[in-house]
Amino acid sequence: MAIKKLLFILIISMAILSACSGETTEEKIHNHLEEAVSLEEGFESQQSEITKLEKEEQKLYSQIIDLGMDDFDKIKELSSQAIEIIDERAEKIAKEKESIDASQEEFNKTQDLIENLEDPDVKDKAEKMDEIMDNRYEAYNTLHTAYTKSLELEKELYTMLQSEELEQEELTAQIDTINESYQHVLEANEQFNENTVEYNALKEEFYKLAEIDVTYEENPSADSSEGK
Repeated sequence: MAIKKLLFILIISMAILSACSGETTEEKIHNHLEEAVSLEEGFESQQSEITKLEKEEQKLYSQIIDLGMDDFDKIKELSSQAIEIIDERAEKIAKEKESIDASQEEFNKTQDLIENLEDPDVKDKAEKMDEIMDNRYEAYNTLHTAYTKSLELEKELYTMLQSEELEQEELTAQIDTINESYQHVLEANEQFNENTVEYNALKEEFYKLAEIDVTYEENPSADSSEGK
C-alpha cells in the first residue's frame, strides 16, 4: 500500500508584500503559515523513499507466495530481506513524523496572533482555518499510528514465514489482520486528505480577505493506492 500516492500536501504560496515600517498581524500569520508548509518538505521527501521501499517489499512478498516448502531456505532468505525493508520504512516514517511535528509547532504560533485580528471576517476565517489544520494534524497522528501498527504486523508475518511449523490457518489469519489494519490506514488517510484540501481552500480565502497578495506553486494530486 503506497501512502505516497494517497497524500495531498499543503499548497505553497509566495506573498508579494508592500514595503512598510512593520508587518501587520495578518502578514505575521502568513509568515508562520508558510514556514509550516516549508517544514513539511521533509515529510514530502520521505514519501518517495517510502514508496520505493514498499514496492521492493511487494516484490519480495510476491516471490515468497510463489514458493513451496521445498524452497524453505529461499523463503527464509526473502523474509529476512523483507524485515530489513520494513525496518527502513519505520525509520522513514519516524522522520516523516518529525517533519509534521515541526510543522505543527510552527503553525501553533499563529493562534495568539489570530486572537489579535481586528477585522471580524478575517478573524472568523482564520479561526476556521486553525480548527481544520488542528484536525489535519490529528488525522496525521491517527494515520501514523495505524501505519506503524501495520508495519509491526507485517514484520510478524515475515517472522512467521521463517518457521517450518507454520500452519496455513495461522498464516491466513495474520494476512487478514494486516489487511484490516491497512483499511484503518486508508480511512485515516482519507480524513487527512479531506482536511488538507479544506485547509488549502480556507488559507486562500483568508489571504484574500486579509488582502495579502500571493502566488501559488502547483501541488501534486493524489493517485490510486497499491496493496498486498
